[in-house]
Amino acid sequence: MPKGKDPATEITGDPFGPFRSADPARPFVVAQLGQSLDGRIATVSGASKYINGEPALDHLHRIRASVDAVVVGAGTIAADDPQLNVRRVAGPNPARVVIDPTSRLRGPAKWLEPDGTPCMLITREDATSFVIPGVEQIRLPLVDGELSPRAMIDALFARGCRKILIEGGAKTISTFLDAGCIDRLHLLIAPIIIGSGRNGLDLKPIDDLMSALRPATVFYPLGQNEILIDCDLRSAAGGTE
Repeated sequence: MPKGKDPATEITGDPFGPFRSADPARPFVVAQLGQSLDGRIATVSGASKYINGEPALDHLHRIRASVDAVVVGAGTIAADDPQLNVRRVAGPNPARVVIDPTSRLRGPAKWLEPDGTPCMLITREDATSFVIPGVEQIRLPLVDGELSPRAMIDALFARGCRKILIEGGAKTISTFLDAGCIDRLHLLIAPIIIGSGRNGLDLKPIDDLMSALRPATVFYPLGQNEILIDCDLRSAAGGTE
């Protein structure tokens, strides 16, 4: 689908209203996850291209065009080599951010394309230094043995990234969701049942359903029987704040 579409008018309703009304004094964080009807993002063997169709891909690019930074984990870069830019709709490219705690990634890769878009690598402060030309390194201390999602968001916000997309993979999204760092979750549901394979979300266990998140949700048809479920996690019972 060619460039030239307006990022917020291609589907019925306006799931981008919260993006425009977000408080500029604090980060606004959205996560997106494409999955099957039964919540799978890949088969047992790892096959995932493509569970979702063009309508969901278009929506992902609209999100990218509406944020200041897109964030993925090093595993997503290694497995999929995504470009992380805007191609299917009109709009600017967001800064490209990769979380790589142990500095294991080496170039070349598509996210490093020198197109004038800022690229950042988040790693732990004691990781072995490896300089990738044109990439800003953000070195953060570990908290309980892990990089803190809140510290990562704060570091990006300090660099002018007010609207942030956590795009993948599923482990990265789950980590940010468990940490209470996500304002909206956009679930893109494809009309397919896989039956086994990798789950979209894998959160910390809860003891009873009273502890489950119950976000306010709005359903949007995307076309070709795909559905967007917009989850307001700031309204969730048991919420994320």
